[in-house]
Amino acid sequence: MRRAVSPGSYDPVTNGHLDIITRAADVFDELIILVAVNKNKKTLFTVDERVEMIREVTAHLPNVRVDTSHVLLVDYCRANDAKVIVKGQRAVSDFDYELQMAQMNHQLSGVETLFMPTNPLYSFLSSSLVKEVASYHGDVAHLLPEPVHERLMRRLAERA
Repeated sequence: MRRAVSPGSYDPVTNGHLDIITRAADVFDELIILVAVNKNKKTLFTVDERVEMIREVTAHLPNVRVDTSHVLLVDYCRANDAKVIVKGQRAVSDFDYELQMAQMNHQLSGVETLFMPTNPLYSFLSSSLVKEVASYHGDVAHLLPEPVHERLMRRLAERA
């Protein structure tokens, strides 16, 4: 079985993320979306909320599983027999850092990293940018799956 892991914070999951997830799901027998737990990163949604949103918007993809972990990514891959890490690439600026991570991950465990170029429609898109624009009442509905947009607007209203 060809199993891959696509890690990220997904705070929240965007249409750009969903594009990479859908395309990667076509390539692998099983794709695990791994919601990262980064204690140094301030998130708008809890890990459980992010997992729930991703499960909702990927329910139509039978070979996608959503999980979370507190261990090193390569250790997670090893424990789950995943030989590949899938990372979306928006721009050259993403590549420099991600290449170093890919090389370290390969050195530590032999796990390969597959870089998927983002659809040009989403090359500018990041969760951070979406949250910032939405916090100033900018229209981001076209950048997020509908249920995620609803939750984002509700959360921002709660915090206002």
